[in-house]
Amino acid sequence: MTVTTGSSSIAPCLWFESDLAEAVRFYTGLFPNSSVRHLTRDVGEFVLDGMTFRAINGGTAPFGFSEAVSFAISCRDQSEVDYYWDALTDGGEESVCGWLKDRFGLSWQVVPTRLYELVSDPDPLRARAASEAMLRMRRIVVADLEAAADAATG
Repeated sequence: MTVTTGSSSIAPCLWFESDLAEAVRFYTGLFPNSSVRHLTRDVGEFVLDGMTFRAINGGTAPFGFSEAVSFAISCRDQSEVDYYWDALTDGGEESVCGWLKDRFGLSWQVVPTRLYELVSDPDPLRARAASEAMLRMRRIVVADLEAAADAATG
């Protein structure tokens, strides 16, 4: 999705050292409803699940990707969490609480929508137990969140 206001629009722009084409192929192959709009050696525009991105091969920069900017993937179930987690950590690195860095250094958080439901549970014991369970995880596991919430009230 590109945000449009009048005749202008807003889209994230990513700076790669030299692997723009590889990154675009990887991301558009991973996410549904994705396509490449334009790609040259130096610049590109692509769509990931309906959201427009722009990117450049900018060479070595005095800065790189950091966790200060990341992309969150809301997943409907554990199989979707596993799909994105496995693909994005292949050549990348796991972090905590559903966070990871992919092989290009871009940060992502892969989160099941069930997590939001559990940590918003009207029962504060269930909500706290689910939240505490999530804090001990790398990849978020729905069954473990639910078990923690259930144990807090049973």
